[in-house]
Amino acid sequence: MERWETAEKREAEADGTPPARRGGRPPSRRPGGQERGAAGGPSPVPGAPEPPAGHRPAVRRRGGPRPPRWWLNAGGAVLLGVMVAVQIATGLRPEDLRLTTVVVVLVAASALAFASAATSPRRAAGAFGAAVAAGYAAEWIGTRTGLPFGDYHYTDVLWPRPGGVPLIVALAWGGMGLAAHAVATRAVPGGTVLGATVPGGTVPYGAVARVCAGAVALTAWDLFLDPQMLRLGLWVWAEPGPYRGVPLGNFAGWLLVSLLVMTLIERIAGHPATAAAPRRDAVGGQAGATGLVTLYTVMAVMETIGFAVVFRPPDPLVAAAGGVAMGTCALLAWRGTWRR
Repeated sequence: MERWETAEKREAEADGTPPARRGGRPPSRRPGGQERGAAGGPSPVPGAPEPPAGHRPAVRRRGGPRPPRWWLNAGGAVLLGVMVAVQIATGLRPEDLRLTTVVVVLVAASALAFASAATSPRRAAGAFGAAVAAGYAAEWIGTRTGLPFGDYHYTDVLWPRPGGVPLIVALAWGGMGLAAHAVATRAVPGGTVLGATVPGGTVPYGAVARVCAGAVALTAWDLFLDPQMLRLGLWVWAEPGPYRGVPLGNFAGWLLVSLLVMTLIERIAGHPATAAAPRRDAVGGQAGATGLVTLYTVMAVMETIGFAVVFRPPDPLVAAAGGVAMGTCALLAWRGTWRR
């Protein structure tokens, strides 16, 4: 055997062909004179130029491109349209509280679809789940301790209520949290590095501004939500406050929890349609972010109209307060969109 291998080696040296490895296949030759090495990469060829330092050969990834985002945006738009129809039915039949549950579920589903297009399905699901968990935890703590919203409790109207907190309340935190974060992203684009060191990296100015703006946008929604839910008898305050029975401290609690929700979404989902969206599908990512802004705007318009002319009795104060607050956030987001 050794004599055979020695003879083969001498023959290979004579014609310049590398010998086959023991127990393996001879190296295959690629077009252009390149040989495939043991690890699958090209072997050096005599006379060929050396690759630059740090060069890595291109590796063909398995699988095709990611699925297109048009169907995510289309699904979000369809869910948004159905939500508008159900919202109109809710104004005409306020006694049917099942419609209220359906509206919240559609808002959450539409927001999740748009957010999946704006970032990626995995990031969107993670951000949505974190926002739902944070909202549920805040409500669970609030109904037991009075912090951070105030002393209140839920009635037996909404179900299911794991731990005494209706599930649709947590879903509302997630759905509108994604929409409010998109509004903040369009209103406050990324900025320079602030330089404050925290575990895991630095705090970008743009991220801090987006978190604060998103918290304000989400709290603005509660100017509509709390008075409406009190009308429907979904929860009760121990000591009614001056804003249609809502204590003012409730809004401070909303702002605090909203800051936590926005921080989680910013951390998990990142900057929608820019950092997270692939370049090859930037249009779909931008459309997803625009869909979230549209969802927020639709909620602002419909709540304003509802309190102004649909609900009985109408409430011009809530229509004006909520309309101005949410409308301002929406207009800032659309201004940022039009400047792009």
